[in-house]
Amino acid sequence: MVSAAAVANRAPSNGLGLEVKNLSHAFELGGTSLPVLNRIDLTLQPGESVALLGPSGCGKSTLLRLVAGLETPLTGEILADGQPIRAPDPSRILVFQDPTLYPWRTVRDNVALGLQARGLLGSQRERIDEALAKVGLTDFRDAYPRQLSGGMAQRAALARALVNEPRLLLLDEPLGKLDSLTRIAMQSELIRLWQQQRYTSLLVTHDVEEALLLCDRVLVFGNRPARILAALEVGRDYPRHRNDPHLVELRQRALELLGLGSSW
Repeated sequence: MVSAAAVANRAPSNGLGLEVKNLSHAFELGGTSLPVLNRIDLTLQPGESVALLGPSGCGKSTLLRLVAGLETPLTGEILADGQPIRAPDPSRILVFQDPTLYPWRTVRDNVALGLQARGLLGSQRERIDEALAKVGLTDFRDAYPRQLSGGMAQRAALARALVNEPRLLLLDEPLGKLDSLTRIAMQSELIRLWQQQRYTSLLVTHDVEEALLLCDRVLVFGNRPARILAALEVGRDYPRHRNDPHLVELRQRALELLGLGSSW
């Protein structure tokens, strides 16, 4: 089992520590309050990789937006390295399911957006090519999004995130729209980037196997308003294998928690 101490004792981490304390959230829809998250408590150690797994619409993506600072929780608090999160920050980057690349900009210019917005393009331009090299898109830096495959477009979105040198990478089903073969390849890519950059990672996915292959821990959420039903410790080194009996056992446990135990 991968303990907090084991995570801390890995290669030096660039990641931040994250604490979510007694967090609840709701949306106002037509004058009615719609509860989404119910008293969530979780802690991520610097450099740890954690997956959020649960039914569609249960509040997983909302939690990512709250951690990113794009919304403010109704109650509770979120701390990054002990400091309250009150607004977005380049140290915390959210990558969406859709690459959302600007079609009129080249890959290189899309990746440059973060530095450009922060006024750092002139002094740190070399980071663009470094980010493209990390995701294997150096030869496509002058291509436009329409010339990219789905997997390549998602790589470009990852490069746009990595150019900011995030300490926490928030991934909202980043592989959800890829075909199965490209998805498998990109899963390996995400592991490689995480091991190389040593940021903290929080991944939302509906794919139980993907969660177990990529992350140290898998937090299983219940129906909305979501609460954490269980925390599954994966406890396996990388690379992991889909037919590992331990992973098969954890997959069955996760499916049972989600009410799908008889479906596999």
